[in-house]
Amino acid sequence: MMKRCFLAICVVSLFNIQLRAQNLRIAAAANLQSVITALQADFKSRTGVTAEIITGSSGKLVAQISNGAPYDVFLSADMHFPGILYDNGLSTDKPAVYAIGSLIICSAKKAIPINWPDMLLEPGLTKIAIANSIIAPYGKAAEQALDAARILENVKNKLVYGESISQVNTYITTGVVDAGFTAQSLLYDDGLKTKLYWQPVNPKTYQPIKQGVVILKRAEHNAAAKKFYQYLFSPGAKRIFKKYGYKNV
Repeated sequence: MMKRCFLAICVVSLFNIQLRAQNLRIAAAANLQSVITALQADFKSRTGVTAEIITGSSGKLVAQISNGAPYDVFLSADMHFPGILYDNGLSTDKPAVYAIGSLIICSAKKAIPINWPDMLLEPGLTKIAIANSIIAPYGKAAEQALDAARILENVKNKLVYGESISQVNTYITTGVVDAGFTAQSLLYDDGLKTKLYWQPVNPKTYQPIKQGVVILKRAEHNAAAKKFYQYLFSPGAKRIFKKYGYKNV
């Protein structure tokens, strides 16, 4: 009996050593820049696995993956981009929704009224930051919200495009723009020192920002990648997502 117990302990220990030894590279959408650090630390405390995080716009990360970038797990800001990887045989399974994002309008320069579309039309407001809608899902959601407010055409000459939400956040927090559309998670960034004024954008005015994850084909035998994927749907990860302004699935 003791022999069996000893053997079982050895097997578990060997698995944990192998798990920690495997490299884990995670490509994460720019809107996750704050929350992914908290997830990374919590995951390490639970498993001992250190994950290397690379952030960028979802579209840009997909382009890198398609060109052979050595990532193991891809966390997108939508379901479309990981779906492309699955359709092209670059992921092990179809994307699964791990969280739902929220869009806000934000400024470091002035208070944002509830009726923010009227504010954006004011002549004195000349610069509005928005992520590139072709490669950044939050930019697409912002365009949908502006269109729903029937002011998209009227403010097009005021739009300042960022390659990703992280670039938009820089424009907002440094006061380069008068206002901008971003992810609610910005408000919970531990490193944020700028006072921000904001209003939620009515979620009925843009398509739900369902954020999807896939394990990439190169990592189908990577135990650490599978462990992280499972972790994303755990109660611990869900608590962290909620803390950073995301809605749980």
